[in-house]
Amino acid sequence: MTTESVDVSSAAGAGNAKQAAKSRTAGRFLGIAVGNFLVLMDASILNVALPDLQHSLHASTGALAWTVDAYTVVFAGLMLASGSFADRLGPRRVYRGSLLAFGVVSLLCALAGSAGLLIAGRALLGVAAAGLVPASLALLSGLYPDPAKRSRAVGAWAAVSSLGLVSGPVLGGGLVALGGWQLVFLVNPPIALVTWLAARGFAADGERPHRPIDAAGLVLSIAGLGALTFGLVEGGTSGWGEPGPVIAVIVAAVAFLALALVERKAPYPALPPALLVRARVQADMIAGSAASFVFYGLLYAMTQWMVNERSLSALQTGLAFLPMTVPLAVLPLFTGRLVARIGTRPLILFGLACGVLSGVILAFSGTHTPFVLLIAAQLMLALGSTTAIPASTADMAMAAPVEYAATAQGALNASRQAGSALGVAVLGTLVSMHRIGLGVVVFAAAALVIVLALLGRARGQEAES
Repeated sequence: MTTESVDVSSAAGAGNAKQAAKSRTAGRFLGIAVGNFLVLMDASILNVALPDLQHSLHASTGALAWTVDAYTVVFAGLMLASGSFADRLGPRRVYRGSLLAFGVVSLLCALAGSAGLLIAGRALLGVAAAGLVPASLALLSGLYPDPAKRSRAVGAWAAVSSLGLVSGPVLGGGLVALGGWQLVFLVNPPIALVTWLAARGFAADGERPHRPIDAAGLVLSIAGLGALTFGLVEGGTSGWGEPGPVIAVIVAAVAFLALALVERKAPYPALPPALLVRARVQADMIAGSAASFVFYGLLYAMTQWMVNERSLSALQTGLAFLPMTVPLAVLPLFTGRLVARIGTRPLILFGLACGVLSGVILAFSGTHTPFVLLIAAQLMLALGSTTAIPASTADMAMAAPVEYAATAQGALNASRQAGSALGVAVLGTLVSMHRIGLGVVVFAAAALVIVLALLGRARGQEAES
């Protein structure tokens, strides 16, 4: 065999090995992204099944609402704790365990014979979902150590996740028509199983830094986040005249105050000061919270307004949101590339500015406003959420120390969940679109100013280090 033939064979072998490595990376990426797809799909898929579920289980109106909200409240309450556990136990172990739990609990939900059992099942599903998100992002950071590739991967991850949110109502409607509300849950186990198999390819977690669990900190964070989300959700649905939401918010405030005091003395705090003192981390959390406030608050408020004020049917309302929902599945892919090209900070600020602009448009809207203006507001909303949220997620992955990767993502997602619950509670109580728009302008503009100041301080911190 000649030297040239050996060189050609070696090059071909190297090319095949490189292609195989790319395929393995792509498969592992899907193993990460589909888990979050499940989380977001289950946040929206049950809504269209509620009439069939109410008829089948004879559920009251209040119980019906909590078959949806139990998932959100528990998911938000456990977000910080799950990130802390993923850092201590290993993201691969937590992620795969949460996938199995998600599949099993979904099966139990489909078998529920009463609204009470279904609410309990949805709460357990929230536990599994909380384990998936921070661990998936920690795995993503490990899979793409290069910052530019990681930024593109976060954009693709957000795009796949958004497909879950967008496809939930459509898929749910088809499944209910096909065989009833139980199929909404039975679709989860096969997806979870395939994803669990794909996640086997990740390297073992290896030795984790030995840090005792901050039990007091985790309990207080769960109590604070859970009570806050419960209070905001209940206040937005039942009204603030009832004692329940007010008491829940007071409990949350007390829990957060106690958490701040406990964490000062804890040797291994659940929310490490080394993480929170970073202005860049603070900016990411505020940006994620504000973007979620605007997006989910407007999504809820505009839905109610279109039905009540413009007298659209459920189908017409769903179609009216297509200008916003369709871009959600595509734009994050471009966000990842833009993050790699121009950085995260301009995109975070751009996304918040889009939120302000959507509020300005809606502040001048009324019952007889031309629909083209509503489409413009929706497009601004889509642009804002698909830039600020993926960019802050990617920035958090770069800003946080490696040993706190999952904890940082847990904190970011906890702030996002609190922001979305606050958005629904605040904007959902405003009757006119004029007031809704003004509320968005005030909140988003304040967040934009604060984030801008924090990013300026972050540059100073980075220059000193």
